[in-house]
Amino acid sequence: MAGNLAAKLCSSLHDRAVKAEQWKLLGQEKDGSLLVGWIEENCAEDEPMRSHSVIGHYDRAKDNLQVLHEFSQVLNIVQATINQCHTLLGFVTKSVSPVVDQTSLTDSGTENKMPQLCEDSEVYQVYVIELCSSTKDLHNLELERSKQVRIQFLYKQRPQRDSDKFLVLIHQESVMLYTTYFDISDEEANSVKELNSESLVRTFIWAQWDSVNQVLYHIHHRRSTTSLVTEEASNSQPKTPGSYPTLSGLQFHDDLPHETVLNIPLNLPQLPGSNHCGTYEDDVIPLRVHDCSLDLIVVSDPKGMVCICHHYLYRPENQVQDPIENSCLSDLNTVHFAYSVTVLHHSCVIHCVVPGIPWVRAKLMRPTFAIYGDHHMVVFVQGSFTHLLEIGVTHEPCCHILSGPLTCVPLQSSYLVPLLDLNKNHIDANSNSNNSNNSERPRSMKASESRTNTNTKNTNSAKSDSYGGLMNSISNPLTVDLPTLDLVPLIIPADFLIDVFRKETSVEVRLGILHYFLIHRNDPDVVIELISIIAQKPRLLSVARLLEEILISGSYAAVQKNLPADAQQLISLLPFTTMQNSSNTEIKVNDLTVTLSHEKLWNTSVMLLSPQQRLVPYCNDLWTQLWDQLGKCNSDKPRFKPSQVAEKLMVSLACYQPEALSRSSTPMSPSGGFAVTAASLGELMGCRGNNKMLDSNLPFVEVENCTASKQEHVVSVNLRELSMHLLKHGTQTSTMRLQGICTPLHLHAMATRHVAAQLETSRSLCQMLCRASSVDAKTEQEQGFILIDQLDEARRSLLFTLLERYRYAIESTAFPLPQGFTSFFTYLGYRSLKYPTFLQYVQRNVFELQVDVMKVIMADSGDTKDGVCRKLGLLSLLPRSRAKRLLNQWLHPVSLMLRAREHATNILSGEISQCRGRISQHHINHNGLAAFPSADRLSPLDTFLDLLTAKASLTELDFGLLIEATVTSTEDFL
Repeated sequence: MAGNLAAKLCSSLHDRAVKAEQWKLLGQEKDGSLLVGWIEENCAEDEPMRSHSVIGHYDRAKDNLQVLHEFSQVLNIVQATINQCHTLLGFVTKSVSPVVDQTSLTDSGTENKMPQLCEDSEVYQVYVIELCSSTKDLHNLELERSKQVRIQFLYKQRPQRDSDKFLVLIHQESVMLYTTYFDISDEEANSVKELNSESLVRTFIWAQWDSVNQVLYHIHHRRSTTSLVTEEASNSQPKTPGSYPTLSGLQFHDDLPHETVLNIPLNLPQLPGSNHCGTYEDDVIPLRVHDCSLDLIVVSDPKGMVCICHHYLYRPENQVQDPIENSCLSDLNTVHFAYSVTVLHHSCVIHCVVPGIPWVRAKLMRPTFAIYGDHHMVVFVQGSFTHLLEIGVTHEPCCHILSGPLTCVPLQSSYLVPLLDLNKNHIDANSNSNNSNNSERPRSMKASESRTNTNTKNTNSAKSDSYGGLMNSISNPLTVDLPTLDLVPLIIPADFLIDVFRKETSVEVRLGILHYFLIHRNDPDVVIELISIIAQKPRLLSVARLLEEILISGSYAAVQKNLPADAQQLISLLPFTTMQNSSNTEIKVNDLTVTLSHEKLWNTSVMLLSPQQRLVPYCNDLWTQLWDQLGKCNSDKPRFKPSQVAEKLMVSLACYQPEALSRSSTPMSPSGGFAVTAASLGELMGCRGNNKMLDSNLPFVEVENCTASKQEHVVSVNLRELSMHLLKHGTQTSTMRLQGICTPLHLHAMATRHVAAQLETSRSLCQMLCRASSVDAKTEQEQGFILIDQLDEARRSLLFTLLERYRYAIESTAFPLPQGFTSFFTYLGYRSLKYPTFLQYVQRNVFELQVDVMKVIMADSGDTKDGVCRKLGLLSLLPRSRAKRLLNQWLHPVSLMLRAREHATNILSGEISQCRGRISQHHINHNGLAAFPSADRLSPLDTFLDLLTAKASLTELDFGLLIEATVTSTEDFL
């Protein structure tokens, strides 16, 4: 925890002989500064004891508290705002009055003059104080309402001395825009000369002010349009014009009038009538006008991310999700706790439902919605769970992470609201004010400083201590607990997610954590630790899917890291995860069952004002960024699927014969090594200083003994299929025409980099799995088959199980295997499994019997009767050319007989075969009596040789092979 805001600010008042208590937040401005209020009690002995309210301005960037105004009495101030030049202060009070609205507006817009009397009703009043005038003139806007009222000054990019504008929001009544004109003839006084007002919005349900982007969001009822066909078809029926709640956004400018940039129809629960609005929440961050019946907040980021977050409770018995009143439920009832996040920049809605929550607990659960980093939103529910939603603009939201409550948040925290990130939003309001109004702000601040003497004396030391404490976590949102004013940074450390990964049983959550560290955090050290956790339970069915996620996400991150700027638009065509973006997920978090679902929105762009329709066409702001992002989402460009390559490989590898291919038919160099222009996975992920990832040693020799390796074949198919996919979908969209047409050179660069990243990711994952099995090539003295023979049974079994899952993941994603892996894995299985099981793996094409591994297995089997039967069984499973090659090197009578029979078969079938040198069987002793002629008869061998001579010439016959095989057949060699 970063400390308590009230205690921190109270310590800066040590020079004032007062007792400050009852601190409260009153507002937050665009520059991130806070308006705070407190009650002071005079502690001087020579003065009578009296209490009064004070409003101060806390500059977070400078760690400076300035007293703006002291009142003569104690007031219940609920909200305040200050203008950009710090010359006007607006605030709202809340008091008890017997009379409510004297003048109100009906739904039709007419005024209702009848006073509505109600005893002990709460009344909101709005005031504006001139800070620079000597008399501190107080202006009462004469807006006394029982409905919630808020005031907010507008901030401009270029502040003006002669005027200021502020908004006054009255719930269910109107939004007023006030313009204040100053008398600039007197530079010292700078008093208010004129105050005008105009109505912008009427009868709104909910409103929120976005100070960073200067946007006012509000929900109002909009009449539904009726087509002519519908009207003609229903002439006999009475027409009842319907309406639906609509979220609109008003964008304010410096000199130009405001414009409506957003109109989104909302699907909300049934809203209460105007007579019953529930209990008002007087929280001021963010500045909203709302009651307890509608808990909705808009979270945005200047990069073009806009999220509408809606939290609600409903009873499962109701078909319609109606709002719940306190009177209709007891503490024993259960409700559904739910929230939805409408991700506008991806045109989708993410729903989260937690059923079976007791009412006594559900009514106290207040979710906190905050942007976390550049790609996520954190939804935190104190004491229940933490939800990390993936909402970044780089790709679709798929990989969400659900976990228990954060350990860094104190248990006593009840409702956390995020403060503005000073660095992330690049706020420069203070610098603009200093540069443009050097004669205004310093004068007002000097006057206040000389009177109050509340500025800290040691500014530099205060910055290093307090400001450093507030701004320590740049990427982590800093929140404040509204009831206690505790400053709590929402930190999701890597250790927390690693612990969740270790304990979590949900595959979706574990996939989300892997995706998070591979793509968004680029932390290979954590990935290695997660793989070691996977290796602790290697027989889980989900291991292969986790490895697939590492392959897909790792290669995507590598390409994204090193892609040229002119080929960035093609990144949206590459696969980035194995998760489905529209699938429903049910996850167990402690005693809660959380259900996640996605819903696609259609035609989101029609709800947004296009750049050419803006008052300032193509101005660079939140809405043009959002428009561009929607254009990318609505193009519906399909991503490349590794499954389509896997399907083609299933067909091509069935007739794949490496011995029959030559290197000239493959797109790789004759040396057999792939000319990878990209770096290793560790370098591609920006971790050149990490020796663990830079080392690419594998426990086997990366050499294939065949003329054309399987790796080359898989790489060539991937390269061809990806190139065709990019050519088909990467050059025919309107968005890409605006950004620039992709040339074949761009397509080739993208495809080459992706295939290179696939190979490097595959090698790196294999290396990490071997290390997780305690088989490190750097520490082992041997490699290959010798290393397998030296391993103990436990390490050998663990290594085989992990590499088996690894091979399945490689096959499912159509990634290339490292050279030499096939023979190493086959011999590892031969040493780890019983022979019948090993034979089943061979028959199911899991193990590939290459020449090098077959030599070792045949030498290990021996020439016993069982050994010869095993060798013959394995040779029968090999391709013909490979079996002949091994038979020629097998010094055994069975090999001799088989080769002689094949030679004779070729002669008799008319196939021309050249007589080649062979290895003679000198170690075989035989008497040869039955095969040679006697005095009165010819031998069967002579008869057979005469038959062969009639079919072929003498040069084509291998008489030595046939004679020796015939002689050997008379012996009992088995």
